[in-house]
Amino acid sequence: MKYEEITHKIIGCAMKVHSALGNGFQEVIYQRAMAIEMEKQELPFEREMEMAIYYEGINIGTRRVDFFVNASIMVELKALIKLEEVHLAQAMNYCQAYNLPVGLLINFGAKSLEFKRVYNVNHPENKEYKKTNTKS
Repeated sequence: MKYEEITHKIIGCAMKVHSALGNGFQEVIYQRAMAIEMEKQELPFEREMEMAIYYEGINIGTRRVDFFVNASIMVELKALIKLEEVHLAQAMNYCQAYNLPVGLLINFGAKSLEFKRVYNVNHPENKEYKKTNTKS
């Protein structure tokens, strides 16, 4: 897939951060460490970027995304003991609300780093993904 190399690099950064810091810190600590690591990896990003959310073409508010990488990938960080389905749904909703093809949900709070790639199946770039990942 088009964004696999970039998401792989982001996950690598997260693995390095988690390996160095372990679990148990607040989300902001991991966010700061991720910013340092992504800079070292020369990944272009914006941190806590405020993005508009639209309903039927009308701006209904904003949401800050933890990282917006390479002008195309939303990265949402968590520092929870366990990721729940609601967190995955939230990340998927952000991809759809921002009309992004792919995003990452990364959790530093567990003993082992948890990460999920999330796809906006309604995005034009994911037409093939939709065909191969829907039930008939």
